[in-house]
Parts: sequence; C-alpha cells; structure tokens
Amino acid sequence: MKKTISIFIFLLFTCSTYSQSTAHDSEKIATFCKLWGFLKYYHPVVATGKFDWDNEFTTRIKIVRLLHSKKEISNYYSAWIKDLGEVKKCKECSFTITDSIKYNLNLSWLTDTSIFTNSLINQLLYVQQNRNQGKNYYVEQKPYIGNTAFENEKTYTDSAFPSKELRLLSLSRYWNIINYFYPYKYRIGQNWDSVLIEMIPKFRDSKDTIAYHLAMLELITKINDSHAGFVTKYTNQYFGLKWAPFRFKIIDNKAIVTGFYNDSLCGRDDIQYGDVFLKVNGRTIEDIIKEKSAYIGASNYPTKLRNMSYVILNGQTDSVNVIFERNGVVAEKIIHRYDFDKFGNKRKEEKEDVYKILDGNIGYVNMGELELKETDKILAKLKDTKAIIFDVRNYPKGTLYKIAEFLNIGRKAFVKFTQPDISYPGLFHYTAPYFCGKKNKTPYSGKVILLFNETSQSHAEFTLMALQTAPNVIGIGSQTAGADGNVSLITLPGNYKTYMTGIGVFYPDGRETQRIGIVPDIEVKATIKGIRLKQDEVLDKAIEVINNTGLTFN
Repeated sequence: MKKTISIFIFLLFTCSTYSQSTAHDSEKIATFCKLWGFLKYYHPVVATGKFDWDNEFTTRIKIVRLLHSKKEISNYYSAWIKDLGEVKKCKECSFTITDSIKYNLNLSWLTDTSIFTNSLINQLLYVQQNRNQGKNYYVEQKPYIGNTAFENEKTYTDSAFPSKELRLLSLSRYWNIINYFYPYKYRIGQNWDSVLIEMIPKFRDSKDTIAYHLAMLELITKINDSHAGFVTKYTNQYFGLKWAPFRFKIIDNKAIVTGFYNDSLCGRDDIQYGDVFLKVNGRTIEDIIKEKSAYIGASNYPTKLRNMSYVILNGQTDSVNVIFERNGVVAEKIIHRYDFDKFGNKRKEEKEDVYKILDGNIGYVNMGELELKETDKILAKLKDTKAIIFDVRNYPKGTLYKIAEFLNIGRKAFVKFTQPDISYPGLFHYTAPYFCGKKNKTPYSGKVILLFNETSQSHAEFTLMALQTAPNVIGIGSQTAGADGNVSLITLPGNYKTYMTGIGVFYPDGRETQRIGIVPDIEVKATIKGIRLKQDEVLDKAIEVINNTGLTFN
C-alpha cells in the first residue's frame, strides 16, 4: 500500500512539473545558466578546475527544473555553493573601477529578491567580493595582445545532436563567454539577458540536428560580429549544397553577376556579367534576405549583404527557376546548380598589379598584393607622384607600419585597445595608445587617398586606422566590416568552432570601430550601372578628388 501511495505521489508531482508553463521553466533555466557561469569564472575553487563543471551543469539542471518556489531554489543553490568549498577573504579584490569599460558588466541579477532569498544573495555577493584572483582553468589571456583563450573546454566530439541537457550546456557556455569576455557586449543591439531567455526554448526544444545547429547559428549571429562565423555540415544542408556557378553582389535588393566560378557552366545557361537577378523560385531577393537574416552574422548591414553569397541562390536541387533582367529586358529561365567542387579550380583572375602610376602622375597601390619585403622599394618609386591611392578593399599583408613611416613626419598615435580583466570578469581596461610612424625629415608630400568598403575587415581596418594618421589624407568608399581586433576561438559541444572579436579597438580619442567600421570622408558605393560598365566608381572618384585642386585634405 505504501508503495502504491509513493507511486501516486510521484506521478502527481511529475504531472505537476510538466504542467508548469514553459515560460517559468525558461526563467529557471536562465537563472541556472547565469549562476553556473558566475561560479565558473568567479568562485576561487571552481576556477582551479577541481570540478567537472560541465557535469555539474548537466546533472543539476535536471533537478533545478523540478524545483518550484523561491525558497526551494535558493536552498538548493545555497547548498551547492557550500559544497564547492571555502571561499577565503580576498585582500587583493578591489571594488574601485577606474579606467575601465564597466558598462559591459551586469551582475544586478545577484541581488534580485524576486528569485533569490536574502541569505543566498549574501552568499553570492560574498563570492563576488572575494572572487578568484589567480589563474582560471577555463580562461586565460594571450600574451602581448590580451585577448582571451578558452583552452580547457570539453569538445564532446560525437554530439551533433546531443541530449537536451548538453544542448542547454552549449547555450550556457557560449552565453557566459560573451557575457564576461566579449568586449562589445554592450554594442550587440539587444539585451544579452533577453537573448538568453529567447534562445532557451530553441535549444531545449530542438526537434532534430538541423534545428539545433540553426539555434547555435542564430545565437552566434546575435552578437553582430563579422568575425563570428559558424559553419557545420548541417547548416550547409539547411542553406543548400548546390551552388550557382557565378559570383554576385547584392545592390538595391537585387543580385548582380560580378564574376564566374566556372566559365563553361555559366555559358551552359547563358549567364552574362552584369545580369541582374530579381527573383529565385518566385521569391524576391529582398524576401530571401529577410528570411535568412537571422542566420547571417555580420557587424553591420552592408557586411551582412556581403555574407549572403551562399544564401540567395543556393539550394538542394540541381536547378532553380529565376527571373532576371538584362539590357532592360526581364526574362525567366531555369539555371543549373552544382556541388562547389564541380567548378574545379576557381577561375584565376588576371593578376592585378601591386602598384602602378596612373595618368596624371598618380600612384596606385593594391594593398592586398603588396608584400612587406617589397614595400620600401615600391614606395620609393612613388615618392615623386602628386598623390598615392592606397586600395584597401582587400586584406593587407602587414605593411601598415612601413607605409606610416613613409607618410608621416614623426610618430603618431593611431589606436588603443581594451583588454578583459580576468581578475574581475566582465570588466575591460584600456591600454595606452599604440603608435605608428617615426622621425622622417622627408615624408611624402603628396595627397593620400584610402579606398575601402565592406570587404575591408579586421587587419584591413587596422591598417586604415594607421594610414589615417597621414597629413593630406581622405577616405573614399563606404562603411567597412566593423570587426577589428584579434579573435578568440570558442569551442562548443560537438567540437564545433566559432570566433568572437577578442579585444576592443578604439581610436586614441575613444571613438569606436566595432559595428561602425571605418567611416569614409566621401561616400561612394558601387552601382548596378557601374558594374555593368565595368567601372570602378570608387577609384574614379579618387582620381576626380585628386585632380580637384579646390578640395581641402585633412
């Protein structure tokens, strides 16, 4: 009889548990994720790596989801914290926050009386006040630059679609890394606590592998960082592994052909340079962009459009219906799609000149082709030109310091960084400014033009910041990718990799570059008309500016 009553009580309790609202369940999971991450990075004993902290998550979250009242939950958390071991008084732990970006730090939830008892709040505040000050097993800073490294995270290699608990661990691991160590959390554009609540059901309730991988991709996309890519075979399956055999650029919600992956395959379907695609399988380009936007990571919208190249025309089938425009005539046809490896070697473009002297004694340097070892020699050849155009619509090769020395009369501050404070997770501190240039009695005396657009990312943006220190300089083009600074690798369960920008990058006066990018003095964007005429409208504008003697340079 007692056994029967026990079974009845268990079933009644279980039914009660399952009948609770998913919203309440999400709130409990969110609080648990925050607490787990806080203890991981703040608790001195946990920080030694003594515990299997992932196992603590996957085991305890099952219990937490069965708890109901504030008192039950608080008592459980309180006992957990006590079991972790003694937290000794910290003499080095300062509460004076100076010269730091403190608005990235948000621990207000520690004192939320709607979810924690006063007793537990006091425990949590004690941990904060006596936080870990030594090495942390789960995070370290790389030498010199100071971005974070997360070397000791378990990979769970065979976990393409793991258990519910492990999926939530994946969410919590990523969320907490961003919460404490992403220098631009405050620039994301959405409250990071709200992101956690929003994403919990998508991780918890994923029905299959692709749904889970899309949840990871959507989460990573939410930090709005052009460095934060995430690709798996399952995300590729979602977007489609069949490619159209040409490159394109999105302008005015249309896709214009700008090059070919394979000439003969494009010829098969009569694809021509400058063709403008309006619809794919009956859907406008704009509609496809809106549908897929949540899965395309970028710091800003122009860069998101840049990254749409494998979304607009990719699919699962060998052919696709398109509506396109050529020479003012709109037509409809079927074009073929292929596995990317069917294109063979990518069509080699005609090798671009590293440098040249244009009409009117104007120097031009392709920064993506310029090697460090040849920089001095080429700059010497351009010394007597009336202007030099440095084209940074590419990825430079570490030549910025030599060029800055050529352009400047002396040292110039061009950048400062923020680095994470491992001893107070969530805080970041400014470095001193970094300099380029050196004493030069005969610096370049001509005009300097910098060309850039959304393809200018990371080291390209860093290079632009250095070259902007030159006198007589003007930037022409459009907003860059807005992702400068060394990256940090993040490993998620399943051994899936993603990145984040690991340090903050600022001008010496504190102006930001993340998401904003490098801002041109004169904005010029490629147009459909210009592409069709094979005009480089940005370069043309630079030449016009150089020849306009009435224009004042910086």
